[in-house]
Amino acid sequence: MTRRAARQRHGCPCGLQQPYDDCCGRFHRGESAAPTAEALMRSRYTAFVKLERDYLLRTWHPRTRPGSLDLDPGMRWTGLEILDTSDGSAFHGSGTVTFRASFKGGSLHERSRFERVDGAWVYVDGEFLG
Repeated sequence: MTRRAARQRHGCPCGLQQPYDDCCGRFHRGESAAPTAEALMRSRYTAFVKLERDYLLRTWHPRTRPGSLDLDPGMRWTGLEILDTSDGSAFHGSGTVTFRASFKGGSLHERSRFERVDGAWVYVDGEFLG
């Protein structure tokens, strides 16, 4: 089995069953924008998995975006669980997504805030939860 076929069989790292190229990959390549705050959250998680630094910076709100971003290639992300969403659809200007992102050795539990800037969803900031 080719590597691409194996990736397609397992679905996207964001947890959806679509192949990466058809799911978050199209956002990473700039072919389309995430239509909801949850879709952006999923694509950003996948960007951490795939070390897509430019995408992460591009989808960060201008007022909170860091000047640079160092990603650890040794970090092994193992799964994403969306726990709750509030607003964040095509009809909203802001929204929140509460999630748990697992990695080898632990997990990150966060409530992230998103806003639309020039019509596109961007990550504003997050609150770490216990």
